[in-house]
Amino acid sequence: MANDSTTENGNGKPKFLFVSLESLSGDLAWTLKKEGHEVKSFIKAKSDYDVYNGFVEKIDRWEDWIEWADVIIFDDVEFGDIALRLRKKGKMVIGGSPYTDQLEIDREFGQNELKKYGVNVLPSWNFSSYDEAIEFIKNNPSRYVFKPSGNTPSGGKGLLFIGQEEDGKDLIELLEQNKNLWQKKAPVFILQKFVTGVEVAVGAYFNGKDFLFPINVNFEHKRVFPGDIGPFAGEMGTLSFWSEPSELFRATLGKMLPALQESGYVGYIDINCIVNGRGIYPLEFTSRFGYPTIFMHLEGIVVPAGEWLSRLARGENFELKTKKGFQIVVRISVPTFFAKSKDRETVEMYRDLPILFKKPSNLDGIHIEDVKLDNGVWRIAGESGVILSVTGSGTTVEEARRQVYSRIQNIMLLNMFYRTDIGSKWAEDSDRLHTWGYI
Repeated sequence: MANDSTTENGNGKPKFLFVSLESLSGDLAWTLKKEGHEVKSFIKAKSDYDVYNGFVEKIDRWEDWIEWADVIIFDDVEFGDIALRLRKKGKMVIGGSPYTDQLEIDREFGQNELKKYGVNVLPSWNFSSYDEAIEFIKNNPSRYVFKPSGNTPSGGKGLLFIGQEEDGKDLIELLEQNKNLWQKKAPVFILQKFVTGVEVAVGAYFNGKDFLFPINVNFEHKRVFPGDIGPFAGEMGTLSFWSEPSELFRATLGKMLPALQESGYVGYIDINCIVNGRGIYPLEFTSRFGYPTIFMHLEGIVVPAGEWLSRLARGENFELKTKKGFQIVVRISVPTFFAKSKDRETVEMYRDLPILFKKPSNLDGIHIEDVKLDNGVWRIAGESGVILSVTGSGTTVEEARRQVYSRIQNIMLLNMFYRTDIGSKWAEDSDRLHTWGYI
């Protein structure tokens, strides 16, 4: 049990408690520790038992440390009810509200809320029966996107499929061949009308009452391999920049202000969109830190993380001090990424492998994911196969690209892979977004 109920540690810095479903926010926790804060971390997933060992202090029961903490951070969805109760008791909490959890987990609810607040959305239909979905496409031939709904595990989210045929026959065949298997992996899903355009997200930090500026505009790269080929991953890399509120923000996230104020949410919130010359079409919410987005934010925000996180948790209204130009993050993975949970041989083959650096004294832009520290050596931990994220920044996208990829060259890790094209489409995408008046 915790035996210290005093606030702030001996150096006057607030104490942080991280509560996680999976190993996601350890780098942020480690950043705070390096700034001199006391930090404790709880991770629910048993498969992550060794992740972050040696970097941050891990605990078995986070509830025992509620009074000890000055700021509690819930870094994922599903904690909304708990976060709300703690806020009502006067605790400073980042993350989670029942409303924002539902915005992300239930895609149909998220789309309906966007419509309710005057945001233009694409037609979509919610299903829990694959046979009904197949019949729907047969009766309404068109090109659709298949998306799992609910808080689907990472592996299930990879089932997202973008139909290529204008009559939907390729999606029909896919659903017919996989319906028995997918019923278990994605029991609830949506079919969304397909449109072409630029995929871009707009996000901002919310202090419980209002958005903090500047906003963040970012371009995710979800497929595993360069050129947008291969399976969908959670995220392989992102390009972003900070901006004053733009038309993209005002037409989407900005309209959700009353709902967020009522919800009591505190934290980062993001809407991913498809935009073209005809309009802006929001696809989905992320009502939590994004991963690896938060590492990119650490690259771009120029004040200590403990300072702006504490002010955010207190509900202060302030301007984030950020770098001008662009930030890029690239995720580094190993073949465990493709291993199934039962493929113990692959998982254990990579576990404990060392992560070495050509210049150990210069680890700028290197962010830990499934890593542990063992007698001064970084080693692979956990089972996800996502090992590091690397960030870079620059006044131009090409400058940011040069920095991030030069930092990656410092890493020595067996069979690591990553995308080499993060940010390479910026010239074309920016021209279109400027032409359409969105940025």
